Amino acid sequence: MDSLSQIVLGGAVAAAIAPAGHRRAALLAGAGLGTLPDLDGLLIVAFTDNPVSLMTIHRSFSHSLLVLPLLGTLIWWLYRRFGHGRVAEAPGRWWWAIVLALVTHPLLDAFTVYGTQLWWPLTPPPAMWSSVFIIDPLYTVWLLIGCAVAWWARARPLAQRALLAGLVLSTGYLGWSQLAKAQVDRAAGQALAGMGLADAPRFSVPMPFNTLLWRVVAMTPNGYVVGDRSLWADRGPMQFTGYPSNVQALRQAADIPAVARLNWFNHGFMRAQVQGGELVLSDLRMGLEPDYNFNFAVAVEQAGQWQALAPRQVAPAYRQAGNRGVLKQRLAQMWQRIWQAPTAADAAVVNGGQAAQ
Repeated sequence: MDSLSQIVLGGAVAAAIAPAGHRRAALLAGAGLGTLPDLDGLLIVAFTDNPVSLMTIHRSFSHSLLVLPLLGTLIWWLYRRFGHGRVAEAPGRWWWAIVLALVTHPLLDAFTVYGTQLWWPLTPPPAMWSSVFIIDPLYTVWLLIGCAVAWWARARPLAQRALLAGLVLSTGYLGWSQLAKAQVDRAAGQALAGMGLADAPRFSVPMPFNTLLWRVVAMTPNGYVVGDRSLWADRGPMQFTGYPSNVQALRQAADIPAVARLNWFNHGFMRAQVQGGELVLSDLRMGLEPDYNFNFAVAVEQAGQWQALAPRQVAPAYRQAGNRGVLKQRLAQMWQRIWQAPTAADAAVVNGGQAAQ
């Protein structure tokens, strides 16, 4: 999630647990601890400029549920031993405040689609519960209000009530996002089964800044299909459009380290294209067709074989000069799509035969 969400979550958690007389200190400490795991980016760039490594190492060691409790305990011990007397006055409550301010960070991140390596150094695919966008005001606002009231009210009971209300409402919003996702997944499953893609790997993710409009991507033998679903406006079968991917080149290059790493990291949800003799892989989880946020040139074709090259990140078209208005236009279209179902003229339903092409 975005830094503001992590700051107010950490602050609210720590301040709700620490003694009332320590509330402002806990808000500040929790805010710092809540954003601490994301400083891994500063460490990673000191050791590599490989864009694939930068993407796939982020949210790993610094987001591990096997690491953060140990780090939190170390921070707690240092403050108790050498720091201000607050931690020594209430060591038990401060231990919980410090550790939970850290641990809630990766748990919140796991609700996004990017992927969070909760069990590093173990190597299951990153968790991607993908039920909230990386920035969602309806999650953050309750925590922000709770922290603001607590800062003003300090040790008064109103502060604790505001913090608890913020935590309950923000957590309830995450619960709603999972219920919304289940509705979308059910509609997508029914439509994909009718297309002969019942067993196709797929994921669903909310569109930016809301949980009413969702995108579903399913992989096919020769590419992928994409559909959107408005929980407000849509009724009836979900509609999908098919897109090609160079799956043959992807299979041939599967053993190249960057390809294998990306395949593990994004659960295989990627598009392969050959551009100027180079194999370019796009992460289908983040972005809108045809532009995706993370694109990497990872191999070059030589004598009919794919050879590894130093990975290079390729900017999406909407970030290139002269295309700055494209993103604004797409966001406006997305907002309109929340409230309006597609017309028959707009619909492009892909049946099983088309999806296999």
